[in-house]
Amino acid sequence: MLDVDTEQLEFQELVGRRLGFRAPGPATDRYCTGRMAFRSDGPPRYVPCPGRERAVASGQCATCADKDSFRFVHTVHRSGFVSRDLEKHVMQPHWLYLAAFANGTFKIGTAADTRKWGRLAEQGAICAQYVAHADDGKAVRVAEDLVTEAMGLRQAVRSAAKAASLCLPIDVDKLEAATAHRAQQVREMLTAAGISGCTPIDERWIPPVGREALSANISRVGYPADIATGSHGLEIETCVGQAVIATVGGETYVVDLAPLKGRRIEFGEFDSDLPAVQSALF
Repeated sequence: MLDVDTEQLEFQELVGRRLGFRAPGPATDRYCTGRMAFRSDGPPRYVPCPGRERAVASGQCATCADKDSFRFVHTVHRSGFVSRDLEKHVMQPHWLYLAAFANGTFKIGTAADTRKWGRLAEQGAICAQYVAHADDGKAVRVAEDLVTEAMGLRQAVRSAAKAASLCLPIDVDKLEAATAHRAQQVREMLTAAGISGCTPIDERWIPPVGREALSANISRVGYPADIATGSHGLEIETCVGQAVIATVGGETYVVDLAPLKGRRIEFGEFDSDLPAVQSALF
């Protein structure tokens, strides 16, 4: 969370706690989330939007988006050019992973060495395996594009789709086995391709504690209110990426918190006023 008055980032523990807040105004009333400034002489630094402007695209105002050099990271392997401020980040070792989500969808993705575990946790993966280790961000993105082209594996899955799939029964053990099988196919393809600076590896990602609870035979339904506006009171049980499993009045819901990006909220003893809903049966 970014404190509007102090412009300082605050990290809030969610699991096992009650999250009560109010989001005034319409859900479309969003503010710029600022940017990360990459430096050649130190770690990245968060820079709040200096004008506290409204967001226009990707959670940023036009000015912050223009200054955000990270948007060039995904094309460095094609352009061959790495700016001085991005060089430290791009040229560090990277990992190529295969992630599986609750509905059985697979995604191929990359993580910098410093973000190896956290990247997958933030993605909301249920199961995942690392399939290659690369010397730098260029080599890993060459491998990522090749896997997409040769095997049809996507590089992005919408947050709303990930959250919706958490409402259905999940056999984590079965998904783990399917992930291992698909990951081995990716490794075999990469071995045959022989990409310079990229070495296939076999390593399982260890998910956050509590992920196994998703296999429990508990009825979960999508949160039947717009989380980005109005008042809400959630008892948080589990976090899965940007979604949470929470209870309200004894009922268990899947709540996608992604729509809160850029919204201004007020913490407090607020409650949810929800209509009756029916559980997903199939």
